[in-house]
Amino acid sequence: MRTRIYNARILTMEPGRKIFFGEIGIEDGRIISVREEQGKEKEQAEDGAALEKENQKGQASGGWDEEIDARGNLVMPGFKNAHTHSPMTFLRSYADDMKLQEWLFDKVFPAEAELTSDDIYWLTKLAVMEYLTSGITSVFDMYKLKKDSARAAEETGFRMVFCGDMNDFGGTVEEMEKDYIGYNRDPDSLLSYQIGFHAEYTTNRERMGQIAALAEKYKAPVCVHCSETKKEVEECRERSGMSPVAYMDSLGLFQYGGCLFHGVHMDDSDFDIIRDRGISVVTNPASNLKLASGIAPVKRYLDQGIPVAIGTDGAASNNCLDMFREMFLVTGLQKVLCDDPEAVPAMDVLKMATVNGAHAMGLEDCDVLSCGKRADLILIDLMQPNMQPLQNIEKNIVYSGSKQNVRMTMINGKTVYRDGEFFIGESPETVYRNAQRISERILGQ
Repeated sequence: MRTRIYNARILTMEPGRKIFFGEIGIEDGRIISVREEQGKEKEQAEDGAALEKENQKGQASGGWDEEIDARGNLVMPGFKNAHTHSPMTFLRSYADDMKLQEWLFDKVFPAEAELTSDDIYWLTKLAVMEYLTSGITSVFDMYKLKKDSARAAEETGFRMVFCGDMNDFGGTVEEMEKDYIGYNRDPDSLLSYQIGFHAEYTTNRERMGQIAALAEKYKAPVCVHCSETKKEVEECRERSGMSPVAYMDSLGLFQYGGCLFHGVHMDDSDFDIIRDRGISVVTNPASNLKLASGIAPVKRYLDQGIPVAIGTDGAASNNCLDMFREMFLVTGLQKVLCDDPEAVPAMDVLKMATVNGAHAMGLEDCDVLSCGKRADLILIDLMQPNMQPLQNIEKNIVYSGSKQNVRMTMINGKTVYRDGEFFIGESPETVYRNAQRISERILGQ
């Protein structure tokens, strides 16, 4: 399949490269050309009809199977949701306005124990639909029964990186190793896998030691919920005499880097460990706000050279899977936290939502728009009131952008969402009906 996207403003997210006017060529899921057209941006902005006429004038097909007229709108890398729990869509608006520990142990865990393989399949499809409307082209998903989420992702054409979720309530290192090998076998698959576990407070020392040994065997990073609440940090210190970061590092879990999901409450020494081990931090501002967990020190991470990515967390705690809301909260909260309106500017946030997320998830070929990279991209509608005037498009996306601006979401060169319509092999009504059925069976609602 050969696809050409033309008449586009393009933001590649390559270092130092600004938005330019041009076209992108795609073949077999990868970008084969990114061409800049000098002097076209002014023409494009002036008149849509003139734009259409210009396209028809001498721009031959060149053997393309599909040609998409961007009509002056913005093509950029898709957003990477670097922390989520996709099947938790059934818990949306079920257990709100509660403290994290009570929310998790009294409400979430008991409800999740009732889930079947079929439930996971349909609930993941619902999450995928929501991701696509928000311009999210891949997620870092931590949940059980991965084979069912995998089937849903493959059927919908969605890119999913699985994260190990082992804890004292389920899962084994043997199963984790099997998944690690199986999901990483095919480099062209939409599915991949990273070693991980739920959290220090749900996983005993022996199990964490087993995970560290597995990471050592494959020279692999380890990903985990970490330092999300003050209570979590205090209880870890009571058990081990150390912060969660220091304790897990002492067990050898981060010899090859990894990801810390949340990273809200940190000791000064934790920053050194995170930087020296090459660990990424994934901030989840909406979830942390709703659960009153706190505000992650994102600016301090960035100031110390620690890469930060962005996640929505699951629909049980957020409650929506919307990268635009997360991006605004990342920068807005840091400005207040640091008493500094210059803290964490828009381009830093866009990098977190795209490039940094891709790297944290191990998707090195999905980070920017350049030749040889995966064609995971989105089309942002600039011809909406919230995007006008076009004084600074990057800032418009972060500060005033919303899901209404996502015209198209493309994954691996295939359009899976466009102008409000899904191309995922399933009708929305079927997905909604099954999600409602599951919710009523488990929650009685």
